[in-house]
Amino acid sequence: MSIISIQSNLGVPKYKQIIASIENAIVDGHVKRGDKLPSINSIRNRFSLSRDTVMLAYNELKVRGIVQSIPGKGYYIKSEDIRTKQKIFLLFDELNAFKEDLYNSFLSNLEENVVVDIFFHHFNHSVFSKLIYDNLGDYNHYVIMPANLKDIDSVIEKLPNDKVFILDQYHEELSKYPTIYQNFEKDMFNGLLDGVELLKKYKKLVLLFPEEKQPIGMYNGFTSFCKQNKFEHEVIATLNERDPNKGEVYLIPDDRNLILIIKKIKEKRLTLSHDIGIISYNDTLLKEIVEDGITTISTDFNKMGERLAQMIKNKERLKIENPNTLILRNSL
Repeated sequence: MSIISIQSNLGVPKYKQIIASIENAIVDGHVKRGDKLPSINSIRNRFSLSRDTVMLAYNELKVRGIVQSIPGKGYYIKSEDIRTKQKIFLLFDELNAFKEDLYNSFLSNLEENVVVDIFFHHFNHSVFSKLIYDNLGDYNHYVIMPANLKDIDSVIEKLPNDKVFILDQYHEELSKYPTIYQNFEKDMFNGLLDGVELLKKYKKLVLLFPEEKQPIGMYNGFTSFCKQNKFEHEVIATLNERDPNKGEVYLIPDDRNLILIIKKIKEKRLTLSHDIGIISYNDTLLKEIVEDGITTISTDFNKMGERLAQMIKNKERLKIENPNTLILRNSL
């Protein structure tokens, strides 16, 4: 007995009837995980359908994780969980506390029975490309955080345009995709401007900027602010050989170097917010507590995750600049 049933006068698209037939066969126990499904040609010939109609049904089941294709062999049941409505591919640069906030907010604002698989490229172009190529056609949506990787538009172009969403950093070559982004140059400039009166009590502003990981807009906003407001400033790539001095303010973009600069300040017996200042980038719960509070320039990652979920649910193709603010605390 064939598991596929199609009725011409049902008023339901035939590809959806194929999907429903396979789902019903799973629920009824007629097929189980690992069982082979009827071939595309056999369904096409039996019901006088186009090959595209059958492919559409099988591909939808594939992206939901219910069916898998094995080249040269055919289609097989991969999962008996038919509750999954959509699968989302989420590619981050790296995991840290504020990305975790973004991820959790995104998950909590999605519809039920949506599966999100998270991957990390760690700022490596080869890893980025492989993760994209290995997952072509397996997901309903692809959310990609490109960071500052170059020449990746040719990789992302392999994906269907209407399934791609870009997150966090805006790239001109990716302008055709819907995006939720940080305006790093404007955010850095305005954040420092909001704290300019406190900054005036210091002699020098120092930006830690490892360019292989951080967005160039952060550098541009910092140097533009310092020049326009006549602050002595310096940009460094590492803290390894750096001794903090009285009268300096350090702008630190990552948590590991934040802990390192605090350690160096303590070793030199300098007093935070009196002898020396710190501004960190991206707020976390930890920064509310460490040293009675670390001043941050930060986007709202919870808002970013919430808005991303809305864009996917509503099929919006927008470019949204996520809000950013200076949060003043004891370290300045």
